[in-house]
Amino acid sequence: MSGAQVPSLYEPINEYKPFAPRIGIVDGPIEYLRMAGVRLPLPFTTRMTVVQLRSGDLLLHSPIAFDAALAKHLQSVGTIRHLVSPNQFHYAHIGEWSRAFPDAVTWASPHARQRARARGIDVEFKMDLGAEAPEQWADEIDQIAIPGGIFGEFVFFHKASRTLILADTIINIELNKISQPWRFAVRLTGMYYPRGQIFFGIRLPLLLQNKKSKAVIERILSWEPERIILSHGRCFESNGGEILRRIFSGYFKSS
Repeated sequence: MSGAQVPSLYEPINEYKPFAPRIGIVDGPIEYLRMAGVRLPLPFTTRMTVVQLRSGDLLLHSPIAFDAALAKHLQSVGTIRHLVSPNQFHYAHIGEWSRAFPDAVTWASPHARQRARARGIDVEFKMDLGAEAPEQWADEIDQIAIPGGIFGEFVFFHKASRTLILADTIINIELNKISQPWRFAVRLTGMYYPRGQIFFGIRLPLLLQNKKSKAVIERILSWEPERIILSHGRCFESNGGEILRRIFSGYFKSS
């Protein structure tokens, strides 16, 4: 079954959906995981987060496949200025947006450049994400890196709306929206709605770097997020801090 024949789990797709003041999400088309150039029969949802900075600039976190109508709508909201890859798996469509908006700054997460070259993805990154938020958004968005091995990622916190923005750290799949055998597989991992869970690929790296991971998690909890945007599965629209404490409690105890 081709991607065009698989319905989106979060329709309508390619449409901006307000999530909190000055922040929204756009659900994209279904895509498939590729390994060694081979497309695996495992469909997954895509989701982009759009933050409107006070300057009027827009930050696009984990850009989905470029869509001209969507781009036109976003231009009515603000200036598309920052295209952000939060980890080395959420970068594939940044080049498409960059070619449409050449003045936008493309931000690379660690290893995103190497992964893009290895897979023949046409994208040129202009800047690198670092341990601290850059001056372009530091007053409005905080950030920190989750030490998840190859699945490690930068997580972002929109201060004004108290919204945590994640890519793969937490998965919250709605089982009634997927078919077998994926429903059974997701149930085994515990990464399903309404509880959600840490992505299984991150769990061992977090444990192996316990001291560093605990410090990162305590920093995230100190932000006291109310909402959590996820790239995969249903987002959490309230009680963010409580949800995070419950999800991380089996790994680390906050002081």
